[in-house]
Amino acid sequence: MGGNGPSRLPGSSGSSDPIDPAALREAAVRLLARREHSRQELADKLVRKGWPAVEVDDAVATLAAEGLQSDTRFSESFVRQRAGKGYGPVRIRAELRQRGIDDASADRAIETQDIDFFELAASVYRRRYARQPEPEDMKDRARRHQAMLRRGFTGEQLREIDALSS
Repeated sequence: MGGNGPSRLPGSSGSSDPIDPAALREAAVRLLARREHSRQELADKLVRKGWPAVEVDDAVATLAAEGLQSDTRFSESFVRQRAGKGYGPVRIRAELRQRGIDDASADRAIETQDIDFFELAASVYRRRYARQPEPEDMKDRARRHQAMLRRGFTGEQLREIDALSS
């Protein structure tokens, strides 16, 4: 069957049996096999499944020490995936922060991916507004800028788009 069945969770049979560390490790490795997870994400998912937080923290720390879980690998993969979907560095950094990655690590992950966010912003803008005429008034231009800001692009990147459009 899929997932870790209730019989593996502590106290699921009505007793206060100690948890099975091997079952906890198996549950964590199964999650990591699907995709990279940050330490925080992995711990949160395991706790939501009913595993005790203290044991989860120990298990996740062990997996990190063994190299099976890596915040660096997660961050780099996440940056590639989100940039590939047309999101800018501000949004990506905020989403990494929500997943427990500190700003310095997020910045390193963004920088190591060698993504030209100016080109990405221009590409997203062209795709989104290609069939529409250039904005005639400030209200329409502001609406477009707000949409691009929500996608995580910076004011500097938007000014570059404006310069290319004029």
